[in-house]
Amino acid sequence: MHAHAARMRGLRPQAVAARIGEIAPGTARFVDQWPTGQDVEILPPVRRALAEIGVRYLFSDDAPTLLPFASRLFAAREVLVRPSRWEWPPWIPTPARRFRTRQQVAFTDALRSVVSRRRSSGRSGDDVLGQMLRPSSHYGPLSEEAILDTLPGITVATFETPSRAAGWILLHLARYPRAADRVAAEAALLPADPAATTSTHLDCLQYTQALVREVLRLHPPSWLLTRRAPRRTQLAGYTIDAGSTVLVCPYTAQRDAREHSEPDRFQPERWLDDSGSPAKPGVFLSFGTGKHGCEGAALAMAMLTLLTAQAARRYHVSEPPGPEPSYRLTTLEGLTTVGLRLRATVRS
Repeated sequence: MHAHAARMRGLRPQAVAARIGEIAPGTARFVDQWPTGQDVEILPPVRRALAEIGVRYLFSDDAPTLLPFASRLFAAREVLVRPSRWEWPPWIPTPARRFRTRQQVAFTDALRSVVSRRRSSGRSGDDVLGQMLRPSSHYGPLSEEAILDTLPGITVATFETPSRAAGWILLHLARYPRAADRVAAEAALLPADPAATTSTHLDCLQYTQALVREVLRLHPPSWLLTRRAPRRTQLAGYTIDAGSTVLVCPYTAQRDAREHSEPDRFQPERWLDDSGSPAKPGVFLSFGTGKHGCEGAALAMAMLTLLTAQAARRYHVSEPPGPEPSYRLTTLEGLTTVGLRLRATVRS
């Protein structure tokens, strides 16, 4: 619980709001580096940009050291979920599992040296790792093992799911140019220097946030969640025994006509009136819900909103012409637009 509380401090909405000026430059850099006038496979550069932002948010000046390890750990996890001809039992050390373990160990070793250097220098830092290194009045100092156990997973999570979401968002900017124009008009008010962006600027991107939320409603990257029933209960006429695992599908839940009018229609405006409030429990599940909700939701929303605003402000986005789809859909690990190709044309 102590580790959970320590890392939660650095990921709370108010902590993210205070560091918007550190998040925005990475989204602007991604937009600056997007080659214009050609069809580009966009997920790899999106993932690199969001990994840089996420790892810097967690580790500030130590990010360049840890970023390569985080990227390799992500790649190892991706290899592990690819379908293979054989379904090996979990105890067999297949090459993919050994690769994942090696990357996990490499990341942990690199992180251990950062932790010991910070502890010996007495400068814990103001980032998420710094929050974990500072003793809390309630629990005292956090053990090194607790830090090393929790941070690799959090690190990959800061960019893994947001990258999948960003693919869907950029695809919607291409398919709904009027919505993209509205985002661009809103984004025109962002400061010329991305580092000067504050939470006040982010709060003004109301329609952009609504668009991000609507894309996440229609295409939640985490489209299937597992929950364990703590006690015997009734659900939709079925008896669920205590300890049973229940699958929850945000993809279908968020297209429920009882909660959303015209549920299959892309309509960001639905989030701008009170009836579409994401605060209503069970209506919006893209970041989970309750005590199992995603701790990084505020960070993910900030990254995705700023990335969307910067991209629409600078470019018209379009799909390659022709009958071939611009991506192929996979559901492994998350709902993903694999191989997504898009073209950016500078707005006049």
